[in-house]
Amino acid sequence: QVRLVESGGGLVQPGGSLRLSCAVSGTAFSIRGMGWYRQAPGKERELVAAITSGGVPNYADSVKDRFTISRDNAKNTVYLQMNSLKPEDTAVYYCHIDIMVLTTTLDYWGQGTQVTVSS
Repeated sequence: QVRLVESGGGLVQPGGSLRLSCAVSGTAFSIRGMGWYRQAPGKERELVAAITSGGVPNYADSVKDRFTISRDNAKNTVYLQMNSLKPEDTAVYYCHIDIMVLTTTLDYWGQGTQVTVSS
């Protein structure tokens, strides 16, 4: 059974930093895309950042130049370094991966970790 375990969320003041981690276990197949989404109260879930199996990142405009996504394929782990945090970054952050099994793409989500930016 594929399992995604997130860590690193919490309360931080505006301008501060946090680093999220998502460790994946239980898959015998290579992980293709890995990414982070977030959902604020009353809003739709949105893509924050994603990274391909080859290490090519993609960012939402709202986090460019502040957030950095990276992955360690040997550890099946994806990270999100968040700097210069703003109150509008407050949300539950979800890890997402996709795995190709034969011709089928399977998507998996983490349970979410709360990030609160407030003074």
